[in-house]
Amino acid sequence: MSVNSIEQEALSLDLKSRARLASILLRSLDDLSEEECEKLWAEEASSRLREMDSGQVAGIPFDKAVSEARELIG
Repeated sequence: MSVNSIEQEALSLDLKSRARLASILLRSLDDLSEEECEKLWAEEASSRLREMDSGQVAGIPFDKAVSEARELIG
């Protein structure tokens, strides 16, 4: 079973089940070592850079990103 198929299946769950699954998955990340966390963040950063370089996603100016984040936080 691929990650995409698991993702689609999880998204089809009702809200309570999705929240429970999210909680379980988030708790599982607490068990990662510092090295594992650093590796995952480096992979994520590389993936995002590839997406930007390929034009798949567009960046937004820092000031706008901060402004939008502040609005979300309240």
